[in-house]
Amino acid sequence: MAAETLAADAVASRLARQEEDIRWLWTEVHRLRDEQLNAPDRCQAEGPCLTREVAQLRAENRELRHRLYRLRLCLAEELSHQARRESALRQEAGRAAAGAQPPPSQSQEKDIKKKKESGPDSEVKNPPNFVKERLKLFEILKKDHQLLLAIYEKKGNTSNVITVRVADGKTVEGEAWKTTPYQVAAEISQELAESTVIAKVNGELWDLDRPLEGDSTLELLMFEDKEAQAVYWHSSAHVLGEALELRYGGLLCCGPPTDCGFYYDMFLEDRAVSSTELPALETACKAIIKEQQPFERLEVSKEALLDLFKYNKFKCRILKEKINTPTTTVYRCGPLVDLCKGPHVRHTGKIKAIKIFKNSSTYWEGNPEMETLQRVYGISFPDDQMMTAWEKLQEEAKTQDHRRIGKEQELFFFHDLSPGSCFFLPRGAFVYNTLMDFIREEYHRRSFMEVLSPNMYSSKLWETSGHWQHYSDNMFTFDIDKDTFALKPMNCPGHW
Repeated sequence: MAAETLAADAVASRLARQEEDIRWLWTEVHRLRDEQLNAPDRCQAEGPCLTREVAQLRAENRELRHRLYRLRLCLAEELSHQARRESALRQEAGRAAAGAQPPPSQSQEKDIKKKKESGPDSEVKNPPNFVKERLKLFEILKKDHQLLLAIYEKKGNTSNVITVRVADGKTVEGEAWKTTPYQVAAEISQELAESTVIAKVNGELWDLDRPLEGDSTLELLMFEDKEAQAVYWHSSAHVLGEALELRYGGLLCCGPPTDCGFYYDMFLEDRAVSSTELPALETACKAIIKEQQPFERLEVSKEALLDLFKYNKFKCRILKEKINTPTTTVYRCGPLVDLCKGPHVRHTGKIKAIKIFKNSSTYWEGNPEMETLQRVYGISFPDDQMMTAWEKLQEEAKTQDHRRIGKEQELFFFHDLSPGSCFFLPRGAFVYNTLMDFIREEYHRRSFMEVLSPNMYSSKLWETSGHWQHYSDNMFTFDIDKDTFALKPMNCPGHW
């Protein structure tokens, strides 16, 4: 273990020296380029050479970071193993000193079992094994990140004063890599800081506790803002994801916000989520909210994240197929570490009211040939009054549901033989034809002429119009004699 510690320290020291070399060399590159601009006849070979040297050093530094990460991982594993061994020895010594304890009686066993099965704690099972391993790796990556920040702060310029212009025109001074949007808001008003959902820095959504990196224009967004709502519901999805992972031990897939709420998809090998389990999930979410778990952002290399999420094939697919940059971000709240671009609210306690109200099944990326996933929906608000108003709207919507009205008034019905298509009964057909007659009268009154076009076209039509590139994934397609055809989802371009 001592050797691993020394090796890790040596790699960290070498990494720090090379980071300093990179900064010096890069300064030289810019200096030489400036001189070349002022003296065109000067030899121009030095700049490109230095640029190549910088690139080589950076490539070597990436390897050093990876070695440092692996060394610290081994060191953490050895320390954990040693701690478990020492704990076992202490327990054994304690039992030897106190004497063997009698096993619990049957009544005591029943009380213990009853206690475990009662109360909200019973809704959350023991976390799966990958959670502990994931947290351990996250802490190692976090320490590496903090080390690099410390090196930059130590070697950087002494003057880090920045100017922050708030949306109302007020200007304040701050310190780069230290001052946060939350601190700026709190200087104006603590109430303002607490009611702000998310910041917007130079037009980019920004975590309230993420340090500013330079001169900035700062906007503070409240829940009424559409972008703030999306962030709020995205953070709520992470709360739901944490509850799902702890309760079911499944593999989390994606958890985005929607136009009105959020959902999270999860893969379970041999079971499905039942609607009867939603109240228990809601209880687990409320427990997570009560803990006020902070959202922590970390930018990590793609290689390290593939190691972090090696237990989850879905996260690895996203990393391999969707992430085209050397690094990307993860967010942690409590035991959950999730692949996510963010941003998020400051902590889970900002979610004041939450409702888990619906579940369904879906396919990975909507492809029926891929894995079946369990989807759970929720909604959240910053106060109980908003939740009450939302619940009232849902009750009103149920009374106006066209499926219920159509059945009660014998207008139409649906059948599994043609999902999503309507079977009109005589009363419904009468209403339908009456509406069509009204539309035709309006056509004629406005001098429109009526045409009829096919319902099926070759994909070549939409490729020519440009629709295919944007909508093909959501169109009903089928193959005929090696050509692809589709049912038209809109009249254009069939009416051209």
